[in-house]
Parts: sequence; C-alpha cells; structure tokens
Amino acid sequence: MVAAVLLAAGCAGGGPPVASPAPLPPDPRTQAALLRIATAFNHDYDRGDYGPVYARWDARSRAIISGASYIRRHRDCPSPPQPASVTESAGPGPRGAWLVHYEIGGQQLTDYWFYVRHRWVFDLVLSNPDAVRLYRMSPQRYAAAIGCAGE
Repeated sequence: MVAAVLLAAGCAGGGPPVASPAPLPPDPRTQAALLRIATAFNHDYDRGDYGPVYARWDARSRAIISGASYIRRHRDCPSPPQPASVTESAGPGPRGAWLVHYEIGGQQLTDYWFYVRHRWVFDLVLSNPDAVRLYRMSPQRYAAAIGCAGE
C-alpha cells in the first residue's frame, strides 16, 4: 500500500519527466588530453567560470563543499585580479597521480590530477590544502579569513 501511494505521488507531478543530463564523453587517457583539459580548467578559473572548474573535481574534493556553495563563495568574495595562468606541462607523478605544472605571475604551482572512470579529475586536497581549510569554514568565517566583507 505505501509503495502504491509513493508511486502514485511520484506520477502525479503534473509536469513532464525530468531528463537526466547526457553522460559526458570519456577523456582520452593521454598526456596531451590532460594538458588540454588542465589548460581549459585553469582558464575557466582565471575567468571566474567556476562551474566547469568544480565539475572536474574528484569525489573527495566535492565532499568538502557543494558546487553551489563553491560558486557562491567565489561570486560573493571574488579574488583580486591576478595575471592569467600559463599551463606548462603534465606528466606522471607519485601513486597514480599526474602532475600539472603551471605558473601565475612568476610563481610555479603544481596540481594533482587522476584518471577516474574515464575522466581526468582534479584533486583539491593534494593540490591546494590551504583552500580545503578555507572551504570547510562557514561562509562568514571564510569571508573574514580571505579579507572579504561578503554579504
């Protein structure tokens, strides 16, 4: 009886069924593909297009903050202007990671990527542990920690 009520309630929505988004095509498991993807990832971040950035995060990183909260924090407290990143190289690293080397304003940085279920995914925990600490804060503490008045 309960199942019938739940089934009827689910069917009585009145609107058209919601289609699932089409699955993304697999990424080639090549150094060139990772370099192309990481370059686009860094470019999206540089431009403040945080949705595609978050979409590349691995599951462990997504468990730290939701996509909506990540985007809202960056929208409400934008980073100060900085030079565009230059993605320089990608190659195998330790324990199955791939390392992407890039530069921002003369500072050399390294991100950690993994190939998971036919997709290149970014590991925030290994790449930027300081950001992990910030994203675990409440929105108010986050704003104060980065020097933003917030909303």
